[in-house]
Amino acid sequence: MMLVDDHPMWIDALSEDLVADSFEIVAVAHNGDECLRRARATRPEVIVMDLRIPEPDGATCIQVLLREFPDTQVLVVSASGERDDVLRAVKAGAKGYLVKSASRAELVEGVRRTAQGDAVFTPGLAGLVLGEFRRMATVAQQRNEASPQLTSREIDVLRRVAKGMAYREIADELFVSHRTVQNHVQNVLRKLQLHNRVELTLYAIEQGFGEDPDA
Repeated sequence: MMLVDDHPMWIDALSEDLVADSFEIVAVAHNGDECLRRARATRPEVIVMDLRIPEPDGATCIQVLLREFPDTQVLVVSASGERDDVLRAVKAGAKGYLVKSASRAELVEGVRRTAQGDAVFTPGLAGLVLGEFRRMATVAQQRNEASPQLTSREIDVLRRVAKGMAYREIADELFVSHRTVQNHVQNVLRKLQLHNRVELTLYAIEQGFGEDPDA
């Protein structure tokens, strides 16, 4: 796990809580440049970061790193709960967003759930994100006279994305390569006019792809 924040005291406090809960911190960064360099060197499975860090900012770092390491889970922890900041983080690819006013127990639990692949949001922010997603989905539907046609394999992948499975887990279950899963996801994003895996996950859940088709 890597922690990214330009306030050393905050990193020290959060690191102490996470280590006490058996998490391993492999790297710490205080600005965007350090974030990119150290993430590439250590390849953490989870990154907990502030959005407002010295350039490149948090959203830019998230976009860059998820292009290179798409299975990385990113949780933004920020003092800001403003709509624009939350949506910017999610559109960049963050798995969740917590405000720093959350209790230590809530932060540690949020990190744990993020590591498990869950989308984690401070109460009230999840509704904001879903509302924005629905607005975007409505706009996308208005641009298309017919719903986009997904292949059976793309639907297989989408069902597993809705369940929070990582790309490598999907690849193992479908007996295909990690790169093949990435290609399917990119094709689905293009067809649905979505930007990243978080938006795709919300779409898949909203459309019921996470439900057992045989149930």
